[in-house]
Amino acid sequence: MKLSWTAFQGDKRITGGSPAEVVTALKVRHVSGVLIFDDATGRLVDLDLRGDVEECLARLPKDDAGPVEPAERRPGRPKLGVVAREVTLLPRHWEWLNRQPGGASVALRKLVEAARAAGDADSQKRQAQEAADRFMQALAGDQPGYEEAARALYAGQADRFEGLTAAWPKDIRNHAIRLAKGAFETSGTERK
Repeated sequence: MKLSWTAFQGDKRITGGSPAEVVTALKVRHVSGVLIFDDATGRLVDLDLRGDVEECLARLPKDDAGPVEPAERRPGRPKLGVVAREVTLLPRHWEWLNRQPGGASVALRKLVEAARAAGDADSQKRQAQEAADRFMQALAGDQPGYEEAARALYAGQADRFEGLTAAWPKDIRNHAIRLAKGAFETSGTERK
């Protein structure tokens, strides 16, 4: 996943985009005293903006390091990324797995994928809630209705959340709503 950052100066959104785009925009505009947020997590980014654009870009984190190759060859299908490991189950579990179409390995892979898919929606909702909450704590903690807005965020109440943030400075409100969007879309209470 590509990194996306947003920079604020006070209650004004200055720029957003990839880390390189944000750093370049800040350096070209000669902007200082900014808070930079990671859009995926809502966390503040600790970034050294001293020097010219090239020096700042050289200090950026690398977001596409690529897969790590194993040091030794092991059993499995390495071209597919399959890794052989030991699984300990009760005999009745092995019997059931072996009766499944494709055998135990196929059945286990299907079970894992189904569990991942079921958990992904909850995980994405939680990640959106946490990202929005971290951002709000940093820039909206002293805004009217902040605590109630945080409660609405975790309760999945999109309309209430937007209503409670309506009086906030426009850029802070819009960014909080943008970060919180996933919390409401996956909760079953999304807006129509």
